[in-house]
Amino acid sequence: MSFKKNASQQISLNDRFNNLTERERTILEKSWAIPFSERIFPLIDESKFEVLYCEDNGRPNTPINVVIGSLLLKEITRITDEDLVESVNLDPRYQVALRLTSSGEIPYSDRTPSRLRERLYKHELLTGEDLLKAEIERLGEELTKFLTIHNKLKRMDSLMVLSSCKKMGRLELMYTCVSNLAKSIIANGEEELLTAELKKYADDSNKNAVCYRLEKDEVQSRLETVAADALKLIDICGNRYDKIEEYQLLQRMLGDQTSNGKLKQNKEISPGSLQNPSDPDATFRRKAGKEYQGYTANVVETCGDNGNIITKYDLKNNLHSDAEFGATVIEEQGKQEETLTVIADGAYASKDNFDAAKENNIALITTNLTGQKPPEILLEFTIENETVVSCPAGQVPTDTNYNEKSGEYCAQFDRGTCETCPCREQCPVKTSKKTATVKLSKATLERAEYASKLKTEEYKQYARKRNGVEGVPSILRRFYGVDNMPVRGLVRAKMWLGFKIGAINAKRVMAMA
Repeated sequence: MSFKKNASQQISLNDRFNNLTERERTILEKSWAIPFSERIFPLIDESKFEVLYCEDNGRPNTPINVVIGSLLLKEITRITDEDLVESVNLDPRYQVALRLTSSGEIPYSDRTPSRLRERLYKHELLTGEDLLKAEIERLGEELTKFLTIHNKLKRMDSLMVLSSCKKMGRLELMYTCVSNLAKSIIANGEEELLTAELKKYADDSNKNAVCYRLEKDEVQSRLETVAADALKLIDICGNRYDKIEEYQLLQRMLGDQTSNGKLKQNKEISPGSLQNPSDPDATFRRKAGKEYQGYTANVVETCGDNGNIITKYDLKNNLHSDAEFGATVIEEQGKQEETLTVIADGAYASKDNFDAAKENNIALITTNLTGQKPPEILLEFTIENETVVSCPAGQVPTDTNYNEKSGEYCAQFDRGTCETCPCREQCPVKTSKKTATVKLSKATLERAEYASKLKTEEYKQYARKRNGVEGVPSILRRFYGVDNMPVRGLVRAKMWLGFKIGAINAKRVMAMA
């Protein structure tokens, strides 16, 4: 299939819809079709996707802007692929929105959406380049220009994204990995490699008898049996199957679940271990008292008086921290000529992130602090030239020094004075037989200073602005079903998330008068 740009994009209600009544045309013009056609569709850049097709090999592709536009509309109108194909071919709104009114036969079949997704998926696996993400983010930047949003204030938030794979117990996971490889060996015509016991794993009816309806004291012995069979199967295969996914997943499972041929304790198993062979990228995480199996997404909104547009997003396994997302966002923004303000919650805070932001003329504002907050009284210590001059009560230390390597101040005071001090309850002083000692690290003092800033009206305003981005995770869950995507694997899940992000942006712009 060869690449060809879409040369027919003009809307003409007089060609395909000559038989529409005046009333029908009025209804059509008031629908979402015209805003999408005028504000979203022309911005889709087809040229970036040329690498997905051959230079000259048979019939041309379905126009890229039509396919991407249709998949955005699919998310906006919340329909299935099957309904999308019917709508593009039969619904005047979709044809106007995608500028297909001048087409004779509409070039859109039941395979059109899946073919583009598959090409995008294979391209990213081969090159590491996410063409869709780049385009959705570029569209976001273009929409900020349309809304005249100045790129000087951003806010970000993250959300857990559940994998659609089944949550498996330890025994079922191990059994399934053995079963998948046994079936693959049989399908390859080498059934003779398997012993009678190993052949049972290829029988679907055997799984229930092994994995379910067990007494508590039976589970451990079954786990040991399946682990032993897994090791036997690996030995039988040698290096003949090491390129096959089922073999690789069995090897990974054994590495996760066993050590030197013996089962690990539950607490020894890493959260990054294989959760389900049908979704090898999904990981396990506990957050806010809940358990999640899947991924974590990050969204960055560019904000202005005329609206808010998502201009950056990402999806990683759910062990990826907010601080790591923050570091990536700062790196991608790069050096700023004018100060850029980025607002996030406390989970994005880290000294490295603050330092990197400062180097790039970015004001990273986190609206709370994670962990234990340092006592406010620390800010009342007077420190000059790396020396503690006095304590909050005005007492001068008998001795003071600064450890440059650890970044810690140490000051000693008279014990009797400290024991009768009115600030004693709040002060972190520790007493010995003769002296009272206070140790203050620079990092703790910086946290205390930041905690005091959070109480100012300026930072309260930042917190109010940041709160708005929390609506994005909510709408992704409630309206766009991000926890129920019908795909598995990080690359495919990120692709589906991209269309949902694009749909959110498109709806925001289409709603503008």
